[in-house]
Amino acid sequence: MKKLLEGVGIDQQAEQYPATLSGGQMQRVAIARALTNRPAVIFADEPTGDLDSATGKQVMDLLKKFHEETKTTVILITHEQDIANYAEKQITMEDGVITGTRETKHERN
Repeated sequence: MKKLLEGVGIDQQAEQYPATLSGGQMQRVAIARALTNRPAVIFADEPTGDLDSATGKQVMDLLKKFHEETKTTVILITHEQDIANYAEKQITMEDGVITGTRETKHERN
């Protein structure tokens, strides 16, 4: 767990009570906890929504690395195109209808 907390940038807060954490810190704890048991699939709904851009990138880099190392499927929901570009495949929806798909495997390093 310590390594995952380091991955989301909150290892210094590991001993703090939840009530003392900010919303963004609690979101990062939730992400680290989700990765702990190495699930087959992770559903991430706006995982960077409460985070600044630098921390959001750190979280997305962790999710990408976790996917590459464990082959865990990550299903990500976002309104942010720069976050969507982390995905190998994007499915676009509008008004509850799929309006497009595209491969993005080599767009983001």
